[in-house]
Order: sequence, then C-alpha cells, then structure tokens
Amino acid sequence: MPEPTDQAPTQGPSRPAPRPPGTWRIGSIVGIDVLITRSWLVVGLLISLAFAPRIEQVQPGLGFWKYVAGFVFAVVLYLSVLLHEASHAVVAKRLGYGVNSITLHFLGGMTEIDGQSRRPRHEFWIAVVGPLTSIGVGIAAAALWFVVPDGLVRAAVQGLAGANLIIGVLNLVPGLPLDGGRVLKAAVWGASGNQHRATIVAGWGGRLTALALLAWPVVMEPLTGEQPTILDVVLVFILGLFLWTGATAAMAHARLRERLPALVARPLARRTLTVPADLPLAEAVRRAQDAQAGSIVTVGTDGSPIGIVSEAAVTAMPEDRRPWVPVSTVARALEDGLALPATVAGEDLILAISRRPAEEYLLVEEDGHIYGVLSTADVDRAFRENARR
Repeated sequence: MPEPTDQAPTQGPSRPAPRPPGTWRIGSIVGIDVLITRSWLVVGLLISLAFAPRIEQVQPGLGFWKYVAGFVFAVVLYLSVLLHEASHAVVAKRLGYGVNSITLHFLGGMTEIDGQSRRPRHEFWIAVVGPLTSIGVGIAAAALWFVVPDGLVRAAVQGLAGANLIIGVLNLVPGLPLDGGRVLKAAVWGASGNQHRATIVAGWGGRLTALALLAWPVVMEPLTGEQPTILDVVLVFILGLFLWTGATAAMAHARLRERLPALVARPLARRTLTVPADLPLAEAVRRAQDAQAGSIVTVGTDGSPIGIVSEAAVTAMPEDRRPWVPVSTVARALEDGLALPATVAGEDLILAISRRPAEEYLLVEEDGHIYGVLSTADVDRAFRENARR
C-alpha cells in the first residue's frame, strides 16, 4: 500500500522503537511488530457500511448482521493489506536491513524500514514485491470465484479480488510515496548513479499523479457519463493530498540527505578529560577547566570508560555541594549505543543518534582509545548550518 514517506532501508538490525501513540500491537510477523491505528476502526466501519448493500443483495433479510458481515470483510481485506506490507518487510530483512514495524492505518499500510537503500536493485525489489503480492492475491481470489458457491462467500471473494487488483495496479503508478515511485527511483538511480536526483524525479512523479487525481472529478462526467458524488470529491481530495504531501516530504528529505555527508562527528567532538568515578565533582570540574576540556568521562580502575558526565546535570548541581558528591553522580552509564566510532558521519551519525537518544556520546577510535565526546546540541547546530547552505 502507499507509504507516507520515502522509506528505504539501511544496513544492520533496528532497535525496538517506542510504539507510536494511538496504535495497538496485534501480533508480529518474522519478529516484526504489527500495529493498527485508531483510524483503522473508522475505515473498518466505512467498509462495513459500503459493503452492506451488496450483502443485502446476495443474502436478503440479515438486518443488522449485514453490517457485521461487512466488518468481517474489512478484516479480511486488511489481512491482504498485511500480506502486501509483510512482503516488503520480509524482502528487506532477507537483504539484511532493519525493519521496525508494520502499521495498518486509514489509507492502507506502512512498513517502517530504517534509513535508505544501499543499492538500486535493493530499492527495486523491496518496493515492487508489495504490488506484486497484491496482484497475486487478487488473481488467486478471482480464481476462487469460479469454485465457491453463490452467496456471501462469493461476494466476499469477488470484492477481495477487485480490491487487491486495484491496490496492486495503482501502487505501481510511478510516483512517490507509492511503491511505483520507489521503482521509478530505483530505475533513475541505477541509470544516473545519483540517488538524490532519483528521489526528486520520483517525487515529481508523485506530484503529477496527485494533480491528475485531483482533476478526476472535473473529467469524470465527460469520460464516464456519471456525475461525481460528494464522497467521490472527498475521497479524491484526501488521496490527492496524501500523495502530494508524501512526494513533497520525500523531495525535501532527499535535498537534506545531499548535505549529510558534510556532517562528520570527529570535528564536532569535544576534548575529553578522563577521571575516576569516585573523584569529587568539584575536583573533576577544576581539572577539566585547567585542561580546557569540554567534557568529562569516568573510567574504572583499569582505565576503561564507564560513564559520560552530563553537562546539564553538572550545571544543575549547586556549587556548594560539588565537593561532597562523586562525579559518578552526574554521569550516565556507558550503555549500548552511547559509544560510537570516531569516524561516524552523515546518515549513519543521524541514525545512531535517533536509535539511542542521549545528550552526549563517547567517540572511540578503532583501537578502543577515547577520541572525545559528541554533544547532540553540537550535532543539531551543525545540521542546521548545513541545511541553510
């Protein structure tokens, strides 16, 4: 199904991310959380109402139960959407990329894949497998139509076939944030060797698709002989807005990523003083000032780093208390993800920070020696400066 941003993978497994507000976990597929949003309940109700007249036609006299049957059809339809999204996730994982979650929402589904692709062919296969899965489900359901008996089951199979064929074909339209836009991006990237330019091209494809969709109510009557209803206009507006904003966001992200290679951790690192964890805070601050160090790291008896002193915590500590508290009191334990290679740069740097949010990170050389401390505030400042250039 369409995805709200130009999402693409990066190397390495992802860390469990906090569940977005307004979502519920309903299970997992190959270790990936499956979530639904509150908006899904709205679309389930709308599908139930829309499918009820068809149910009444094939099975008269059901009364209120026709809406229950319609809701069951909505659940089955979204199971096929889940297959679409799961195919994205499975292919991404097989190619060695991290997948955080699959979310079912009002407009379909979204597979949250870390970062961006390393190769055009990876972008192509992760994107194209979703529409192909939907088309495959549609063909399978169409084949079942010939063998199932008349009644509710046949009506459901017919609706499932039509919906999946439409989903599969429309998702191949070459414009972001649709899967077809990512296919176009992969093709332009492979031909030009420039991933950012490919995203811009695919983004314009999405914008043109949005404009064409918004024009549909105007040309609907001349082409089909039917006047558009209010529901047609509202639905077209929602989908067109979704496509336009998704394409625009993808283009903006591409322009920012062009500047990311200039974001390098090493020049941003602060000079670091290492002190024993039980040293009084006042003495640690005095030594850091004498050494003109911008950060303090606590070390164990063997000299290995065990914590990063928080600048905010030091500032908050009253000066009259500093001689009586150990420096470890204002240090954050060096947990997994807080030590980064000194060579980290570009999107790898941004991803490392987003996966393990903190105020400071320890930069270490390949041989394990401490290079310095990287402050998130310094990274943010450098990122804004690069974005303005």
